[in-house]
Amino acid sequence: MTLSFVPLHLSRFWLRGLLALLLSFSSLAHARDYGEIQQQRIHHVLNQTETISEPEGRFKVRTLSAAGKVLGYVFQSLDVVDIPAYSGKPINVQVILDPAGVILDAYVLEHHEPILLIGIAEEKLHGFSARYSGIRVDQRVIVGHSSDPNAVTVDAIAGATVTAMVVNEVIMRAAHDVALSLGLVKGDSAVAVAPARVREDSYQAADWNTLVGNGSVRRLHLTRGQVDDSFKGTEAEQVEVASAGQRDDTFIDLYLTQLNPPSIGRNLLGETQYRTLMAALKPGEQAIAVMGSGRYSFKGSGYVRGGIFDRVVLRQFGDTISFRDLDFQRLDDVALDDMPAFDEMAIFIIRASHRFDPGSPWSLELLVRRQTGPVSGTFSSFELAYQLPEAYLERPLPSAAQLAAAEEASRPLWLTLWYQKSVEISVLGVALLVLTGILFFQDALARRPRLLHWVRRGYLLFTVVFLGGYGLAQLSVVNVLTFVHALFEGFRWELFLTDPLIFILWVFTAASILLWGRGVFCGWLCPFGALQELGNELARRFKVPQYELPFAVHERLWAIKYIILLALFGVSLESMATAERLAEVEPFKTAVTLRFDRQWWFVAYAAGLLLINLFTRKVYCRYICPLGAALAMPTRLRLFDWLKRRKECGNPCQLCAKECEIQAIHPDGRINANECHYCLDCQMTWHNENKCPPLINKRKKRGKASTTDAQLIPVVQVPPAP
Repeated sequence: MTLSFVPLHLSRFWLRGLLALLLSFSSLAHARDYGEIQQQRIHHVLNQTETISEPEGRFKVRTLSAAGKVLGYVFQSLDVVDIPAYSGKPINVQVILDPAGVILDAYVLEHHEPILLIGIAEEKLHGFSARYSGIRVDQRVIVGHSSDPNAVTVDAIAGATVTAMVVNEVIMRAAHDVALSLGLVKGDSAVAVAPARVREDSYQAADWNTLVGNGSVRRLHLTRGQVDDSFKGTEAEQVEVASAGQRDDTFIDLYLTQLNPPSIGRNLLGETQYRTLMAALKPGEQAIAVMGSGRYSFKGSGYVRGGIFDRVVLRQFGDTISFRDLDFQRLDDVALDDMPAFDEMAIFIIRASHRFDPGSPWSLELLVRRQTGPVSGTFSSFELAYQLPEAYLERPLPSAAQLAAAEEASRPLWLTLWYQKSVEISVLGVALLVLTGILFFQDALARRPRLLHWVRRGYLLFTVVFLGGYGLAQLSVVNVLTFVHALFEGFRWELFLTDPLIFILWVFTAASILLWGRGVFCGWLCPFGALQELGNELARRFKVPQYELPFAVHERLWAIKYIILLALFGVSLESMATAERLAEVEPFKTAVTLRFDRQWWFVAYAAGLLLINLFTRKVYCRYICPLGAALAMPTRLRLFDWLKRRKECGNPCQLCAKECEIQAIHPDGRINANECHYCLDCQMTWHNENKCPPLINKRKKRGKASTTDAQLIPVVQVPPAP
């Protein structure tokens, strides 16, 4: 038994034990405490913060406040969304929002991206996330360029585009979901349509009970006991407390309605007062009526001194609208006879500058203040929610451009990436079709060695320039480790679909392994392998001497790459991040992804391998590459063996074995599919009648036979004499 069979048996032994162990390491990602950095970011952005609440709600949001006023909200993205990044693990970002739904800070707390662990400086990642400061959560943010004029664009991280797009998705989706849960934005923000319009042509007579019954008028009834309960645990707990017999007494009975719809305003105010009010309103302005009775006044007296009503505020999408004395009109006369008697009634005007949407939910917040000192007090708030009935509204339909933008915004991240790289995908698809044609018609091409040589050189140049230099589509053993771990840690297709070129290459590589073996990828589609082959070809043209190891030594060195693969896999069971660092044994990141733009020792390693390659073809691929080892293991399952051999191959003929530049042909004539790079050089020799010794011998024998036949004296039958 030769050593070339050892890796298969080793792989079977290790696979049973290691895959079982892998189950014990599977875990789900959760947000956690990251120490002082979280507090530092909070005080860096909101240095006036005095109180940070405990996590609340399903998203574990903490409220930041000072002097009883909410300054913002902070949360970790991992508590909101779980989006796998390029490494297969999610990225955790701390996001700080202000009460208006604007991102104040986004800071990456944890990631496992291999390109950022070793390669690109982490400061670039933090610099990228810092660009989200000042962006509203309902805005559309695109990494790169966008045809949407309303979208905010941010530049990607050079060399880590997929990671940048995942960070963008994590920040914006998490921030939007949290803001939506807190009522800071409206739920359909993906479609930026114009606000709804109140129908002015729709009127139906109605009494007070009808308006209350259909939701046109909303009510908030508070008892003294309810208000007392709201102050429990505060300094005002014992201030103005109702006795046991007074707890059910009315504190305030508050009613609220919107006056612009004729079916509400005309019925409530009467025809004349309604028309006067509507005529006084400017375009985009809305009027609401607030009516109340009880021991508490919703108007108070603050507006008399300072011009601001300090007991009621309006909220919509996180925006707060306060009313001044100029927004107030006294309401003394109403037209409905069955309407209850109120102690006070008022009309408030919502100015157009607030961009109020009458068709979206809003609320009136009633603030109750209790004095706790000469100048200090404690507030408790109560909310009266309002939604104008749909019958009073006319909603404009979104335009085609808005619908297209909404459809694009709702796409999953991986699909967006595929749309953005549609040109590259098309080019790769054509290239793979061409390669498939080369494989299917390899015999016809092998009969034309000059043509096949140029076809192969052209394809290798395409692999280096387009796949490697432009598309950064270099497969790696890290992809293999990530795939194996994903099988046991919750497999998700979007993890592998985020890089379309890599995904397509892996699908084609998997199919080609089952059909022809690992050689199709290693010999045609690996950018670093193609770079080595073209470099060695150039060296041969300049008569650089070539050196080969004896086959016995060469065969034993094959095992190194399998040992490296198994070591990386074993380390990944304990720490995937450590395995990714050790996977730097691959020079791919240095030579292809980062184009030699990194620390000198990485550059020296990759350049050293390329230098050695000038004297001995593909040393790295033959003896070190763990990716090649991973692809070689399933090669034994290939369905076809289209590389032709003759019985004379190996005994006595050794021509192909000597000419094979990666020594994949054994002295006995067998082609080792685990090591073959499918260059088709041996097939060109097999078809060449002027080069292949068995064919030359056959031709000589045919030539001898024809010469001998020509020298024979023909036999002529002579008839017998009479």
